[in-house]
Parts: sequence; structure tokens; C-alpha cells
Amino acid sequence: MNSLEKARKIINTADKEMAKYFEMRMDAVKLVTEYKRENGIPIDDFAREAEMIERNSSLIENEEYREYYVNFLKSNILLSKKMQHKLLNGMTVAYSGVEGAFANICAQKIFPDAKCVAYADFKAAYRAVEKGECDCVLLPIENSHNGDVGNVLDLAFFGSLYINGVYEADIVQNLLAVKGAVIDDVKKVISHPQALGQSANFIEKHNFETENVVNTAVAAKMVAEMGRKDIAAIGSAEAAEKYGLNVLASHINESNTNTTRFAVFSRSKRNPSASDDRFIMLFTVKNVAGSLGRAISVIGEHGFNLHALKSRPTKELVWDYFFYVEGEGNVNSDQGRAMLEDLKECCSNLKIVGNFEKEIRI
Repeated sequence: MNSLEKARKIINTADKEMAKYFEMRMDAVKLVTEYKRENGIPIDDFAREAEMIERNSSLIENEEYREYYVNFLKSNILLSKKMQHKLLNGMTVAYSGVEGAFANICAQKIFPDAKCVAYADFKAAYRAVEKGECDCVLLPIENSHNGDVGNVLDLAFFGSLYINGVYEADIVQNLLAVKGAVIDDVKKVISHPQALGQSANFIEKHNFETENVVNTAVAAKMVAEMGRKDIAAIGSAEAAEKYGLNVLASHINESNTNTTRFAVFSRSKRNPSASDDRFIMLFTVKNVAGSLGRAISVIGEHGFNLHALKSRPTKELVWDYFFYVEGEGNVNSDQGRAMLEDLKECCSNLKIVGNFEKEIRI
């Protein structure tokens, strides 16, 4: 046997082993995909990919081979993601509104292979996931200019779903009207209260009347159907294109840094990870003097940093409230478990509704 034959024999043996491990790897990818479907987690995880490439390439002792192995790893990642896209083709994501709504636009960015399903309002979209009609639901929880979306916080408290990711998206509001209309024709604008609030200065400047509707894209659809020049909608450029409207004025929201934070809710709670550094917690305090102050102190004493603390009426008793907390730190660590145990002494109800690695900007 000459040297070429020996080399080819070694390559054939190596290829045979790699084929076996490739099948093993792709079987694992199927499990990963199913987990992502159940927990409403997108395919792309660039931080995880970079960490894996760095870790695995360090196993190559021959530096001459390392760059080729990096390319080999990147190729494997692309193949894995290609199969995930194929497997997630039947995934369904609920949102509130109609096509062209900001939630619809963001859902398509986060889950490009999923089917987005529209529901009339936040509650209907949330219940669709609870009932198993959809795999997950994307709902807004806060706008940087106009504050909390209280109805969604209420659903998080009273419902059974978990938040497995939070995404921050830039929101650009536009004045949308039927073709042929000009701004001077417009007497009234319709949109979601959040959009009207974000565009309050523009509305006041033009002395427009306002009317609340359930969603910005619904407003665009209504304006298109009415065909009146004196009524305009406030919404996205995508909604204008979808419903055949013209953009009479763009970027009419008061803040140039207008962003909305969306949460992905699903029926399953994602597995804890050592890299988790964000949590969302809901609780009520016992009817004892100082209970709320004690709860806040417990969180700090265990080394957790509070990003937000908000109150909402429980609607069960007069002047009874639940508290929505966003914090930094891993609640599944030893300190996290100790914190939760200590919180039980001053909290009557306590629920970790979400834990994840970080907030993602889309």
C-alpha cells in the first residue's frame, strides 16, 4: 500500500466516524428545534454561536488547521439552522391586531419561518396560546415614551404563560391617509391610544380630533375602507403599503428614540442556564406594615439589581395591588433561590414569569 492509498484509507475512516457524529448532531438539532418551538425562542443565537466556535476551535492543537476548522464549524452551524428553519415552518405566533401592526412586523423579524396569526386584542392572543391554538404570542409590555401596557402586565399576572424573551424595537409613527388627501384635509386621526400618546405634539399642532381604536394597523385598515380624506390613521409605513394608503407625514412621534419592548410568551418555561442574567417577577405582599419595603430590601440584600418596579391593581379587592419587577441577576443561582425563599416571608403570592440571558434589540 503506497502513501496515497494509506492517506485515503485514513480519510475514509475519519469520514465514516464524522458521518456517525453528524447524524448524532442533527438528531440533537431536532431536539433543540422542538425546545425552541415550545418556548418561543428564535433560531438565531449569535452569542451562543460565537462562544461555541471559540471553545471548539481551541481544541485544535495544530494552528495551521485551526482556521479551516472554524470554517467547518460555521458550515455545521449553517446546516443546523437550515434544518431548524425547515422544521419551524409550521410554527404559529399570535399577535394582536391585523397585518401591518407593529407586533406583526416584529413577530416576522423574530420568527421569519413562522405563521403569524392575528387576534382582535391582547387577551384573545394570549388565550390562544393558553388553549394551544398557537405556539407563542408576542405582546408589547412597555413603550419608552408612553409607558407600560397595563393590560399585558395583567395577563402576565393572572395568566399561565411564561416570558422566555424580551425584544426591543424602534417604533416610527406616521400619518396615513387615502390617496389624494393632504394634511389640510385631515380633521380627525384614529389609532391605538399608545400611538396617539406618542404623537401628541403633532396632533396638538394640527388641532386634530382623536379616536381610539384597538390597533394601529386596524386604524389603517379602517381609513382605507372608509375612503374619507378627512380621517387619517397613525401607524407604520408597512401598514400604509398593506392597505394602499399614502404617508402624509413620517416620524411624527414626539421622541426620536421611540422604542417598544415586546415579550414572547409561551406555555413552557425555558430551562435555567448559568448565563441567564435577567428575570421578571410578579408578587403581592402580605397585609403587614413594611412588607413592600422588606421585599425590595430582600432583593437588594441578595445582590440583585432592580431595573423596574411597577404596581397594578389586582381588581379582586379595593386598593389591592400586585407588583411587577424586572431585575438583573440569575434567579436560579444559589443566591437567587435564597432570595425567593426569603421573599416568601413578606409576599403572599410570588411568581417568576420569566428568566432569560439578555434583552435583544431587533
